[in-house]
Amino acid sequence: MTIETAQRRNDPARPVFDDLCEEIERYLGDDAIARVEAAYRYAADAHSDHRRASGWPYIEHPLAAALSCARLQLEVPVLQAALLHDVVEDCGVTHEELSQAFSEEVAVLVDGVTKLSGLSIAMGMGGEEAQAENLRKMFIAMAEDVRVVIVKLADRLHNMRTLDALEPEKQVRIAAETREIYAPLAARLGIWQFKWELEDLAFRYLDPEEYRRIAGLVAARRGTRERHLDRLQRRLQTSLSTAGIRAEVSGRVKHIYSIHQKIAKYVATGKTFDEIYDLLALRVLVESREDCYHALGLVHSIWRPIPGEFDDYIANPKPSGYQSLHTTSYWSGTRPVEVQIRTREMDAEAEFGVAAHWGYKEGGVASAQEQERLSWLKQLIDWQGDLPGAEEFIETLKSDVFQDQVFVYTPRGEIKDLLAGATPLDFAFRIHTDVGYSCVGAKVNGRLVALTSELENGDVIEIMTSRSSRGPSRDWLNPALGFLKTHHARVKVRQWFRRQERTANLGRGRSELEKEMRRLSLKLPEVEETLLETYSYSSVDDLLVAIGGGEITAHGIALQLASLIIAEEAPPFAPPPISVANPRERDATGLYVLGAPNLLTRFANCCSPLPGDPITAYITRSRGATIHRSDCHNVVHSPEHQRLVDARWGSAPGTRYSAQLRIEGWDRIGFVRDISTVFADEGVNMVGLRTDEQDNARVLVQVTVETDGIAQLQRVMHKLDALRGMLGVDRSN
Repeated sequence: MTIETAQRRNDPARPVFDDLCEEIERYLGDDAIARVEAAYRYAADAHSDHRRASGWPYIEHPLAAALSCARLQLEVPVLQAALLHDVVEDCGVTHEELSQAFSEEVAVLVDGVTKLSGLSIAMGMGGEEAQAENLRKMFIAMAEDVRVVIVKLADRLHNMRTLDALEPEKQVRIAAETREIYAPLAARLGIWQFKWELEDLAFRYLDPEEYRRIAGLVAARRGTRERHLDRLQRRLQTSLSTAGIRAEVSGRVKHIYSIHQKIAKYVATGKTFDEIYDLLALRVLVESREDCYHALGLVHSIWRPIPGEFDDYIANPKPSGYQSLHTTSYWSGTRPVEVQIRTREMDAEAEFGVAAHWGYKEGGVASAQEQERLSWLKQLIDWQGDLPGAEEFIETLKSDVFQDQVFVYTPRGEIKDLLAGATPLDFAFRIHTDVGYSCVGAKVNGRLVALTSELENGDVIEIMTSRSSRGPSRDWLNPALGFLKTHHARVKVRQWFRRQERTANLGRGRSELEKEMRRLSLKLPEVEETLLETYSYSSVDDLLVAIGGGEITAHGIALQLASLIIAEEAPPFAPPPISVANPRERDATGLYVLGAPNLLTRFANCCSPLPGDPITAYITRSRGATIHRSDCHNVVHSPEHQRLVDARWGSAPGTRYSAQLRIEGWDRIGFVRDISTVFADEGVNMVGLRTDEQDNARVLVQVTVETDGIAQLQRVMHKLDALRGMLGVDRSN
């Protein structure tokens, strides 16, 4: 490697590259350094005119991303892709140019990272639909080549380290996205180095006051904590050596965000920070799997273990491949310390996660075992196609994938990971949707258990099904009863009920909407096209099902249609003023009779049309035109069709229109009073009323009212429908 002194002096990013070379030397040869330097020079030249928001040369950013990848001991193509990951997007370099300069593998990796760089996953940036689609693209890219997402995580890590240069609003948005998506993703991939730092950096910007407070508390007690850790470390190291176990014991303190979570947990029990002692942890690295269990017995012999605080991730590895023994013991009275025990190979897995399996490999081809570790990812992609909407997908991701997991077995020995606290019923839906639908019971470790039982690591689950099962119970959706904990299972149960109820909801919705359409003097086929243009449903049947299921109301649809009809019926300009000789004769104002301007018009008493109703004018021999509703019996069956002329509503502010209603209900004291109250509350003038007693204790009320249009009349009829004892409300015709 030959670098001239002048080049070093003029290259402010050179110290970072030297750190990168030093890191590479630990696990790769000189040839690797030369290949990485070629990518560095290419990227530095491409970004020579670019600066970051902080003012530093842009090359600093891809260098830092490459250094993070080198600390995961990734192979040369990944390091080259990390250095080059922005040259396509920012510098106009093509795929072909990269492929010729380096390799097709590097060009494909850079393309993958470039596509992910354009995705905004934060909420509020394009809505939940866009967020879900971007997440789906990320997971598909990860399934194709996980190295793409590892580079993206390294890219995000350096962006978080330099977030100070951005505006506060962007800081909060990027930090929220990091905490919700990227940090859990790093944890799911087992890259704990990235996970811890991403969480702490996000916490710093999302809750700066709490971050500073906890950091101060930790710093103030550093001396005491270090003394405790040194004492515990020496005690355990001596005991292991005496027992003939070759081991390396190190102490560590939890990260700031994990301390914050621990404090929140302890505050609920009334404890303060000074009373939290399990912030201390020891890590024991041994030579073999057998030594892990031998060391565990030794830890429990010198410090009393806390019941229920033991996890065996060696016998039951996490899907990411993580293996370790976790135990918490009291080392002084009631002061707990967490101890993690694993081999050096397991430690590398724990630190590097899925990245450890692509180290030293050219081509990025994972073995069957390595691909099995990403089975949860393929499961998630399969689920995405089944979930009905963006919100469901995002909730499933955050609740079922990015939370603590429990690992259980099928009777055949297949391991399945579920949300911690999951039940046998959740397990049934994880196996297959139909298994969940037909589940009638479950056995855990050979014993019958309730479907609400919480599963524990290592449990063997057997689901009992029945062909005669009636399917899910609505109780399964009641969170208080505890049948289902995973969001995915709840979605499947809701889908089952929606399918079962679709036919019933379709009929109910059709009946409700047709009832409202009759009040508008419309028929459903006449407005189907308008409904589909107005509401985001793929078919009228879907809209009717939504009405029947209560997702949308027929009354709301009717009001919307009424406003659309009025807008469509109004001419683009106000018609000429019309002389009205005698308002008491109910002359029609604000009307436009096609082909007959300035014609005296009046409303027909037989149907009392209102603004918004389709109307037709009947030209009389001596009294101008009479305005009817287009579906009026006298119009439909008129023997003189030549006298019928199209008419349109114009604009006549302040005009009141007459309408007749036919109201039927059970005869009771106060029935007519309640009707009058509804009219008064809505500002509708009641100018005529007649009541007739019917058979079977029913009463018929016929009312003539004055209203400002069909929308107001629609509201009144809806409120009348809700009165006690009401049987039906219709417009008279």
